[in-house]
Amino acid sequence: METASAVCVEKVTYGGWSNCYRISNAWMELMVTTDVGPRVLRCGFIGGQNLFKEFPEQLGQSGEGEFRARGGHRLWKAPEDLGSTWIPDNHAVEISLHSDGLTAVAPVEMASGLQKEIDIHLAQSDCSVTMKHRIRNCSETGIELAPWALTVMAPGGLAIAGFPQRAQYPDVLLATNPLVMWAYTDFSDSRWKLMRKYLALRQDANYRGPQKAGLFGEKSWACYLLNGELFMKSTKADASERYADFGCSLELFTNNEFLELETLGPLRALAPGEMAEHVEQWWLHRDIQVAGLTEEAVDRAIAPLLRAEE
Repeated sequence: METASAVCVEKVTYGGWSNCYRISNAWMELMVTTDVGPRVLRCGFIGGQNLFKEFPEQLGQSGEGEFRARGGHRLWKAPEDLGSTWIPDNHAVEISLHSDGLTAVAPVEMASGLQKEIDIHLAQSDCSVTMKHRIRNCSETGIELAPWALTVMAPGGLAIAGFPQRAQYPDVLLATNPLVMWAYTDFSDSRWKLMRKYLALRQDANYRGPQKAGLFGEKSWACYLLNGELFMKSTKADASERYADFGCSLELFTNNEFLELETLGPLRALAPGEMAEHVEQWWLHRDIQVAGLTEEAVDRAIAPLLRAEE
């Protein structure tokens, strides 16, 4: 994919909403609704599967009084709490179009005083996307928060996340990163696989109970493999900053319906009017296989893609 291709941004109908935008180049497309959000509802190769989960019964609706999962990619605030995190994003967003994407800005949340926006830029020459997530404090008091970018993946796939670079004892004696558990985390659950360099989590409709774990890495990355197609996202983290959830820059969550790839920015003390920004990079790849889910198989299939994107 070395030939540049113009990015097309066009208004379309999607999922029962009449005010959506399709952002595409020669290979991939994103679908963004403006009737609620900000949300990216679809990410995939043109003519291919949607790698993002959708809840069909929740599409095409708006104005609900309670939070609706809907699926796709969204922006929350961390640390998580029901009062200020699970606020409905069920109202229309304001759109500014760019030559290579758009910016979607939500109304100020009355309950929290926060305003969220997502700025999307699709590359011309390959299947890569720059996602800028911003939360502004529009209240009259200060608040500490971190932008939290959650990507809800379609069922039936495999998530893989990377630990920071490993080393041998006694070459490195100090701890290098946290591996964080939730009260319901159970590493004996067969959906997990812990490897020396990688953490894998499988989405399986036969397991009703949720699983979640988090970690920190200065280059935090995770990918999701579904039917030979790979969605990958990464973010840069700073070990000198403070992060929510005992220091997580990356988290994986699954239940019987979907799997989430989640990244977090550092905690910020925002005075009234101040804003926090968190940037992710996305990539799509085709014809990817991880045979046997061994460390060597991940090294062969995934590690070269990471090096190519650096």
